[in-house]
Parts: sequence; structure tokens; C-alpha cells
Amino acid sequence: MRFMAFDRPVLRATPGLLFWRLLGSGRGTSMGLGADPRRWALLAVWREEAALDAFLATSPIAARHRDEAEESWRVRLVPLSSRGRWGGTEPFGPLPAEPGAAPGGGPVAVLTRASIRPSRLVPFYRSIPAVDRLLREQEGRLASVGVGEWPLARQATFSLWRDADAVRDFAYRTQAHRRVIGLTRARGWYSEELFARFAPYGSEGTWDGVDPLREPGGHGRRPGTGRTPRPGRV
Repeated sequence: MRFMAFDRPVLRATPGLLFWRLLGSGRGTSMGLGADPRRWALLAVWREEAALDAFLATSPIAARHRDEAEESWRVRLVPLSSRGRWGGTEPFGPLPAEPGAAPGGGPVAVLTRASIRPSRLVPFYRSIPAVDRLLREQEGRLASVGVGEWPLARQATFSLWRDADAVRDFAYRTQAHRRVIGLTRARGWYSEELFARFAPYGSEGTWDGVDPLREPGGHGRRPGTGRTPRPGRV
């Protein structure tokens, strides 16, 4: 936990690192009140893939992750679409706002992030259990986790899906999720929000004992085959 503070100067000085966030995680699959003090995440946007490779080879942060973690999982992503801002910036650069499909209809990663207005925290968290239950049960979901910068008020969900159709079914065809979307818009729960989709093209390690992108639910495709990342969008 202490490295949430100590790693910040190192990341600020890392060559080629355009945007980053150190994130804690929840205990469940979505944004909830429980925290998991043993599970942490780093979201990083790189100018080019060579900068990421250099970070993994030489950074003390990457070395500590390898040496001290009981389990770790890393995924490389190409942004497909992004709508909204994070801390006042567009972290993935100018992209289409409309959701895009992964090349070849393969797996899709989704990041949803929001700054919740203090006056809306109670109704927001009351809405979470129903959506979290649906997320766990949803056909086509490969993995998901709730993450955040600040307890309670700055929250996000990262999820992996079999394909774009599975994402669409959850987002627009489940009543609980559609209800939350409607309340969010009507009552102004968020002061800032961001929704982004990505195509995974490489993964390493395990998440709860498996690599979710190498399971049968991921179309049996191993990320890193047949995919070429766009420069500056790794």
C-alpha cells in the first residue's frame, strides 16, 4: 500500500509514459464498498511499445511486481473507442465515441470510470448490488474487477468479454443496467466520466489462477497472434 505514494515520482519520470493511474481494487467483480488491500493495478498509456518494453525490463516497479506478487496478470490493449475524460484529459487520445468491434470479432476489454458527486454517493452504491450480480452471471463475461483512485468517490470497472456482442447484451439488454444508466443521466450522479473499449493483443500471467483471454470463452484465440498495435496507442 505504501508504494501507492512512493511509485508516483518514479512513474512521472518514466520515459514514454503518457498517462498512468495507480489503482486499488474492490473485493467483487464491480464497484462496491469492500476493498481488497492485497490486489492493486497500474493503468498505463505509452507513446510506443518500445517504451513499455523498457519499463518492464528496467523499472524497479516492474521488478517488484515480479518479485513480490503472489499472482500477477498483464494485458496489452489497443483502444477502439473512448468517450469522456479522466482528470480533465482524454487519456487514450482522440478516438471515435461510438463503440468499436475488435478485429476479427475477438475479445473486447471495457473500462468505465466515474467521479461520483458526494451528494449522489448513497443512491449510486444502492444501485451497485443488482448490477454486480448481473455482471457475474452475464454470458460472455471473461473477467471483471472494480478499481479506483479514491475510496468511494472515484471508481472504475475493468472487464473482459468474449466479443462486442456480449458487451452489447449486458450494456443495453439487461434491465438493471439500463435503469442505472437512466438514473445516472437524469440525476447527474457523476461530475466526470469515461467509457472506453479496447482490443487485447497480448497477455501474460494469471488472474484468479487462469489467463481469461486464453480460456475457451475467449474464442480460443491467444492474444498476440494476428494483431498489430497502433503506434502510440499501446
